[in-house]
Amino acid sequence: MKRSVEPRPEQIESFVGDAAAGGPVVMINLLRYRERAEYPPGSDAEPCTGREAYARYGAGVTPLLAAHGAKVVWGGRVAGSVIAPEGETWDDAILVEYPSREAFVKMVTSPQYVEVATHRTAALLDSRLIATQGNEAPRE
Repeated sequence: MKRSVEPRPEQIESFVGDAAAGGPVVMINLLRYRERAEYPPGSDAEPCTGREAYARYGAGVTPLLAAHGAKVVWGGRVAGSVIAPEGETWDDAILVEYPSREAFVKMVTSPQYVEVATHRTAALLDSRLIATQGNEAPRE
């Protein structure tokens, strides 16, 4: 299975291009950490585990989330998969709610986010970022 850590430009374009999907969006983050974080050459980051590097990312991204009207609504360790491809495992899952798709893109393209995201990239062996939106209430 191909590993994914960073979005491809066409994925971001497609995400933003769905203008009909207005309103809040909840991003499901599935995370698999590296045993040891892999920072780029020349980085002054102290060596650490992938989980520790992701904690550094979390500390830096939390104020950015708030500044863009977003918030973590749930997070926890993955206890196991009931339905998944054989061998697919995740360490943590985190749900983050953004007021809009535009708020998400504005945050992840900001210079402040790009700087803190180096910890995320160093931390992760694999990840998924799945955008979800609430459905209308059932009609009676």
